[in-house]
Amino acid sequence: MNLLTPQEIAEAIQAAAGAGFLEARTTEWAEGLKGRKSHQVWVRLNRDALIPALKRLVDIQYPHVSVIASADIGPAVELMYHFYVYWGIPGEEILVTFTIPLDKADLRVPSICGIIPGALTSEREKQEMVGIEVVDIPDGRRLFLPEDFPEGVYPWRKDETGIPADMIKDLWATGRDSCQFKDFPPPPEKPAAAAPAAPATPAQ
Repeated sequence: MNLLTPQEIAEAIQAAAGAGFLEARTTEWAEGLKGRKSHQVWVRLNRDALIPALKRLVDIQYPHVSVIASADIGPAVELMYHFYVYWGIPGEEILVTFTIPLDKADLRVPSICGIIPGALTSEREKQEMVGIEVVDIPDGRRLFLPEDFPEGVYPWRKDETGIPADMIKDLWATGRDSCQFKDFPPPPEKPAAAAPAAPATPAQ
């Protein structure tokens, strides 16, 4: 197998993304006592470039999808698609991350399940936790929140659509004195240390 370098992967993704390409960079760091190097490719794309870029990544090697992360950055929600190529080849794995910024006025993104079915769990999670709309998702049902959870409330958002104050339960505020559980006795006191014995008086 002809393995591409991180820079070659970044360039291939840029070419596939076309006008939807925003920026790219590569990084590496050493891990562990032996200094084993880890390589990363970070690519920022418009949502219209997500599918073409992913198809190009599949051409390089079918990727292992790690997770789709998210961040509320104020006016936008960013999705971070974390993939690995060359997965299982010792010392050759490369993390490839696609970052897709979505304006909060239009939080739609295409599903990638038609290419990587294993992404479904993360896509469903992002719909209910950050309020994005995954277009053509094969199963859009809630996964983590109960069915009676309020519509329009998204637990991972930092704006007015996040968890309201009246839904927050301060589980630490139990009223217990000195953090002791009232149903259990306090721990026994440690016995006082015995005084050291006086040195013996030498015989006369």
